[in-house]
Amino acid sequence: MIDAATQSRQHLFIAIVVTLGMAATVGGALGFEHIGGYIPCALCLLQRDPYYWGIPVGVLAIATSAFKLPAWTTRTLLLIVGILMLVGAGMGVYHSGAEWGFWEGPSTCATTAQGVSSNVGDLLGDLDSKHGPSCTEAALRVLGLSFAGWNVIASLVLAAIALRGAAKAR
Repeated sequence: MIDAATQSRQHLFIAIVVTLGMAATVGGALGFEHIGGYIPCALCLLQRDPYYWGIPVGVLAIATSAFKLPAWTTRTLLLIVGILMLVGAGMGVYHSGAEWGFWEGPSTCATTAQGVSSNVGDLLGDLDSKHGPSCTEAALRVLGLSFAGWNVIASLVLAAIALRGAAKAR
């Protein structure tokens, strides 16, 4: 049987890994947006919400484990993170399916044109560097998967880590 100190270190490690994983995933999406010039569609922006909610919950899980609060607090927070990541995976499946034409996407996919300059001199340059959003066409595919497809994989991996940690936090 694992002693309480070892178990606490394992929970802390799991909370750190899942929180850093969420931050890296949404950070990568923000990097593609702000550095790569890919303007996210409405579904892309929605898929970020579980990360925006999950990162603070993950930080709380780190804190509860680091301050050696009762194990049920860490377990509950990791469970919440796991559920949020499953929701994100579901959103990614829907978006990927719309991109592949398995089902119809949303009727509108309008977002604001973030990052497009209002300076007329820079407007033509921005039009060349910025890529308009579409919920039904992948802006980029890497190894056959769009951003939404990679989000499904990242969300499922992070959900598995969080839920495994929640199950072990006894």
